[in-house]
Amino acid sequence: MLTSSQVESVVRELVERRTEPAAREWLARVCAAAWGAPDRGALLEAFTAATRRLGRVRLAPTEEETARLAGAGVDWPMGTWGADELGRVALLAAAAVHWPDAEIEALVEDCYRQGDGAERQAVLRALPLLPGPERFLEIAVDACRSHIQPLFEAIACENPYPARHFPELNFNQMVLKALFTGVALERIIAIDGRVTPELSRMAAGYASERRAAGRSVPPDIERLTGERGDKS
Repeated sequence: MLTSSQVESVVRELVERRTEPAAREWLARVCAAAWGAPDRGALLEAFTAATRRLGRVRLAPTEEETARLAGAGVDWPMGTWGADELGRVALLAAAAVHWPDAEIEALVEDCYRQGDGAERQAVLRALPLLPGPERFLEIAVDACRSHIQPLFEAIACENPYPARHFPELNFNQMVLKALFTGVALERIIAIDGRVTPELSRMAAGYASERRAAGRSVPPDIERLTGERGDKS
């Protein structure tokens, strides 16, 4: 399990390799400030400014970087993350090093509730990298209810958080929503280890309803029911 200081170090290095000196200096400065006494207002300001300061260049990690991430415990895909998202994760991790638990919880809540779409997605992708991730379950479940597809995918796809922390009911509901919205099940990390008889039953019922309505069934539903769908 990565410590907060390791998370900050790893993601900051990834950002530094992809940004100009001014951007690197800004990130180093705001992360250093986050190591001090809690100042939620200042960190929220930096969190919001990350896109303007760091840009959105995609991570697209090299093989060497992917291997280093995996060796550090980050073994899920991060290739589509932008520099601004990585910077936001670094900020949250920096605060988590020294801020009291209650302050961290309030900070994450504020970043999510007050943020725009991109900022909220960054929070969701950061959850498995923060200490005590289970305490942020309410935020993660809330994102699964969203009608904003990128927000839903930020928690449901290429994110180990649901498989590790969602209760069965919430996980099952997320998977059914993924089917309904056309998200490939292979994008849900560790889904095979979370398939239960109830999830299989729910998926079979969904497939039956689709066929009764003359609609196609996603072929990857086989992972849940054992019976292949018929989507062309």
